[in-house]
Amino acid sequence: MIVGEQKKIEEIWEMIQGFKKILVFGCNTCIAVCHAGGGKEAEILASLLRMKAKQEGLDLEIKDLAVQRHCEPEYFEPVMEDVRKYDLVLSLACGVGVNFLSERIGNIPVYPGINTEFFGGVPQPGFFVELCAGCGDCVLHLTGGICPVVRCSKSLMNGPCGGTNKGKCEISPDVDCAWFLIVERMKQLGTLEKLFQVQPPRNWAGGTHGGPRRVVVEHVRTLEEQESK
Repeated sequence: MIVGEQKKIEEIWEMIQGFKKILVFGCNTCIAVCHAGGGKEAEILASLLRMKAKQEGLDLEIKDLAVQRHCEPEYFEPVMEDVRKYDLVLSLACGVGVNFLSERIGNIPVYPGINTEFFGGVPQPGFFVELCAGCGDCVLHLTGGICPVVRCSKSLMNGPCGGTNKGKCEISPDVDCAWFLIVERMKQLGTLEKLFQVQPPRNWAGGTHGGPRRVVVEHVRTLEEQESK
């Protein structure tokens, strides 16, 4: 899931200066799970901003709304007529949602109320940990399902550095050494011999030629075109 944190109220307040009609627009998927930008959080933030406006003696119209996802038009298109009634949309979706909505809303600005942090898992309620960098060149089949790109502090591709100490990373005793975890996991799987295969330098370009990466599922596109006809 995409993990994010809500921006501080002081920063958000500065962002909305000069606007009179503001919609706090929540997203009820990833960001809602991490309690940063779902419908509940949108309602609370809108209330806080209204109180702040009252304290400052400003006459602002601040409303809240939430949809299931900001990254698919089928969810926000049904409410776009209402969304376009405002002169600023404060999106509580991740950065993907802000980009996606900005391209489709016309001449109304969409500002982020969230700092998008990482792709992560939820090992326990209220705790989120980064597990994937979305690098576009996955090597998890070679490393026991543990990502060296994001979980190793140096993104090393061929085993631990000299800074590992009793399974912990030199940067902090609270940070696991990813390569210690990889070795132990591959011992468990009986695949330790895979680590003797020297991996080439990481392709940080992700196999692309520049610009945003894309994934096209042709049979889905073909089906949609046929149905539209």
